[in-house]
Amino acid sequence: MIASLAGVLREKTPSRVVIDVAGVGYEVFVPLSTFTELPDDGKTVALRVHTHVRDDAIALYGFLSARERSAFELLIRTSGIGPKLALGILSGMEPERLLSAVATGDVEALRKVPGVGVKTAERIVVELRERAAQLVLESGPRAAERRGRACAGGADPSGELQGQALSALLNLGYTRPQAQRVLEEAASEAGADLALESLLRSALRRLSR
Repeated sequence: MIASLAGVLREKTPSRVVIDVAGVGYEVFVPLSTFTELPDDGKTVALRVHTHVRDDAIALYGFLSARERSAFELLIRTSGIGPKLALGILSGMEPERLLSAVATGDVEALRKVPGVGVKTAERIVVELRERAAQLVLESGPRAAERRGRACAGGADPSGELQGQALSALLNLGYTRPQAQRVLEEAASEAGADLALESLLRSALRRLSR
């Protein structure tokens, strides 16, 4: 089982990356919380990895922090929640907020994440509440575990950058009007310091309110 990967970042999108390790390119699926902290292409990156084995495939899911991986592995223990939905939940909620919501039984907070209905949110709370509470207690003060840094970029007059951000939010299940509204607000606030990673972070903050 692959537990971690360290190598050169060859490709990155909001949902997947390719890491070159000694000439072998590994495709790794990531949540937006990890994507927004990745370095530029060509830089070295290290990810904690969950290896998901099925009868027909082996998939790798990567995280910059141990907290993200723990939350992901906790979520996929829930009946009816697979890796794709678990990544979507982590993309919509920071690990600490997610664990806190589960530990306190905050079903409404979980329901704000696209793809999570009432029954799914209630099932997450019922099945994971005890373990989530234990993880919250074990963590103590929140640790600064991020090792990547957001990339600084210039404005994107062509609109390609906002198009990429819009596509990422739509893939997470947000509606087009929701996504366009928060992206316009985030872009206006960023001004000339617009970058895909910071744009997505700002948009997700607004969507979680």
